[in-house]
Amino acid sequence: MNDAVNSNDCLMTRLQEMSLNYHFKVEQEYGSIAFAFFGFNGTAGVWRMAALDEAGGWKDRTTVEDMDLAVRASLKGWKFLYLGSLMVKNELPSVFKAYRYQQHRWSCGPANLFRKMFFEIMRNERVTWWKKLYVLYSFFFVRKIVSHIVTFTLYCVVFPATVLVPEVMIPRWFTVYIGTMITLLSALGTPRSFYLVVFWVLFENVMSLHRAKATFVGLFETQRVNEWVVTEKHGDASKVKTTTQQSLSWFRIGERVHMLELCVGIVLFGCACYDLAYGKYHYYVYLYLQAIAFITMGCGFIGTQVSSS
Repeated sequence: MNDAVNSNDCLMTRLQEMSLNYHFKVEQEYGSIAFAFFGFNGTAGVWRMAALDEAGGWKDRTTVEDMDLAVRASLKGWKFLYLGSLMVKNELPSVFKAYRYQQHRWSCGPANLFRKMFFEIMRNERVTWWKKLYVLYSFFFVRKIVSHIVTFTLYCVVFPATVLVPEVMIPRWFTVYIGTMITLLSALGTPRSFYLVVFWVLFENVMSLHRAKATFVGLFETQRVNEWVVTEKHGDASKVKTTTQQSLSWFRIGERVHMLELCVGIVLFGCACYDLAYGKYHYYVYLYLQAIAFITMGCGFIGTQVSSS
């Protein structure tokens, strides 16, 4: 289990902690218990040399070489055991730009690996069809591809579009009840941050824009498919700056502004205004909040501000 040493640095690291805790406490634990398999993260783990050798060793064909190795070892019949009680310290990216690069790599890599290994997994004769179904459908297709695309498409494209085209109705049980249930269950992994669940949802919806884009990059192997930008970790750098440095960093517009988030935020804000004026289902409540989240993150007002000089 990862123990983030800087989870209290800012709101962004608190929200990252919520996502990672769900990943480790639910996804990794379930994969280990039910199928003796999970995606090795590379943060902390012990490998048998025989497993490394039989799987073919490390490969640089994707940006998720740790997951690649884990899948190949699993196809050779090796079993994985996740020890959730063992705490390992790590550091979360506290600068938004670094986090964007990290999420591109983490979303693009699995999609690209799915493309490269689909038929290899299907042809494998050493694991059961039930395990193949889990790896292809649950591990890859649902969690690494569909979840990113559906989240952004539904809540940032389809949902706002229904405001402009009122004849199109999305069932409330689908958009509200199921979404709320999944969100609450996911947030239970971090009880101390449960009160931040609304901010977490808005934050994750913004990040779904980059994850969905990166997923398509991985699936279709476009230009940025093998882009590897090392995630910057600043330790206590953000705490030792002088007040002058902190204030000056806010004026480096070119370093902070992200036009993609700003554009989406402006569109959502326009949809919210239209719904407030002409709508009858009060969608503007969500749309205003989501628009503010996009614009806030687009202006760089999230995470810590570390001077580049």
